[in-house]
Amino acid sequence: MSNQDYIKRTPAKKKQNNPYKKGTPAAEPKSNVKIKLISVLSILLIAGFVYGLWFLKTSPITKEPTQVETTSPTKPATSLPEPPKEKWTYVENLKTKEIEVGQYEVKQKGPYRLQCGSFKTTERAETLKATIAFVGLEAAIIKSVGSNGTWYKVVLGPYSRKRLAEQDKHKLRNNSINRCQVLLWK
Repeated sequence: MSNQDYIKRTPAKKKQNNPYKKGTPAAEPKSNVKIKLISVLSILLIAGFVYGLWFLKTSPITKEPTQVETTSPTKPATSLPEPPKEKWTYVENLKTKEIEVGQYEVKQKGPYRLQCGSFKTTERAETLKATIAFVGLEAAIIKSVGSNGTWYKVVLGPYSRKRLAEQDKHKLRNNSINRCQVLLWK
């Protein structure tokens, strides 16, 4: 293979019809024609709009106010029509209706308790009681003997209202003690 000297070599001639290069002489006239056409059309549209506005301003047709003809010459235009007669009688019934107000007593069911667990061993009940104490509430352990054996219940309360028991239940739930139930104190 022979050595070629690329420095001394004359550069290749530029191609006139290269579609990939921008700024070629063939592409410039098309864009100039488009720009000129768009500018002429926009000038014509603006001139037409200005002429239309001038025509409306100077036209004698637009200077005269239009008159609205009334259909009934006997009644003035400012009066309102009479309201229609009502078909229903509930408006009169409401005026004469009497409401009976009774005396009701709110019966309280009794004191409430919050039971958080029931275990067979005292150690598990003591552990739950300690975790409840870390929350800031005081729990008690009640021993219950039944047909299934001896159970140790972890209980909070008594509460005079159910809402107070629910508040402590939500406080325990926020501290990951989830299995508490509000029950009547028996």
